[in-house]
Amino acid sequence: MMPAPRGNPGVPWLGIALSIVGSVGFAAKGVIAKFLYADGWDPDTVLTVRALLALPVLGAWAWWAIGAERLFRPPPRALLGSVLAGAICYYVGALLDFRALALIDASVERVLLFSYPSVIVVLHAVLYRRRPEGRVLAALVITYAGIVMVVTALDLGVLHGNLTGAGLVLICALTSALYYLAGERLTPTIGSLAFSFYALAAAALCLVVQQALSGRVSAGAWNARDLWLMLALVIGATVVPLWAMAEGVQRLGAPRASVIATVGPPTTILLGAWLLGERLRTAQWAGVALIVAGILSLEFARRPGAAGGPDG
Repeated sequence: MMPAPRGNPGVPWLGIALSIVGSVGFAAKGVIAKFLYADGWDPDTVLTVRALLALPVLGAWAWWAIGAERLFRPPPRALLGSVLAGAICYYVGALLDFRALALIDASVERVLLFSYPSVIVVLHAVLYRRRPEGRVLAALVITYAGIVMVVTALDLGVLHGNLTGAGLVLICALTSALYYLAGERLTPTIGSLAFSFYALAAAALCLVVQQALSGRVSAGAWNARDLWLMLALVIGATVVPLWAMAEGVQRLGAPRASVIATVGPPTTILLGAWLLGERLRTAQWAGVALIVAGILSLEFARRPGAAGGPDG
């Protein structure tokens, strides 16, 4: 969960650049995972190794940024909430997301996952019993119309091929929204870095226990290609984007940084086309445009200073 300060008016171009770096880094996750799958890795093992390698890096960053006292002595309720949020989003949600990548194109996965802000709006309306404004409802209609077009391409054959994977990604989007709501409540108490650290630690523990109980660890041969791919996944598509997005929000504020994050889905589409040979149909491109337009409308409709949600 990214911090939500009001933004630093100085050097806005640096905040823009960092937000773009973060969005592009997260956008590369699915493409890198696809290459690892092709080398014999299964989704669960990729996710487990990613979490175990990213956790000490995130822990060292948090220790340096906020100190051992704040990191290792969190309020008990905030700690419990962070752990539950991590188990829901970074374990259950990420597991479904990485499994979906074995079923659908990385381009489709990224676009569908990007729908989580619309889920947040719906959950807010349900939890706080506040009917969304008309422009928010219009943005939701646009977003979900785009989702239908991306998943189906207005073709029943495409729908059949994407249905299971798309369903998994949309459940992941729901867990991301729940993570956002938990962070919105807990980060004022525990801080965003400590919240992220304990959430990732909980997910890593769940993944290790699952792998131990299943007895299935299907990894590639750890050749040079796989080592570089895993390094890119952990550093380039997890830790660096997490830092870059946090710094971007610090300098721009969450609303502006969230708007810049809309470069993510088109980036994944371009990477998928270039490196994986993925192609979207015309109707799917129209769906991408609708989703991005809907999310942009939601971001502009948010109250100033709203926190950004998780990714990747």
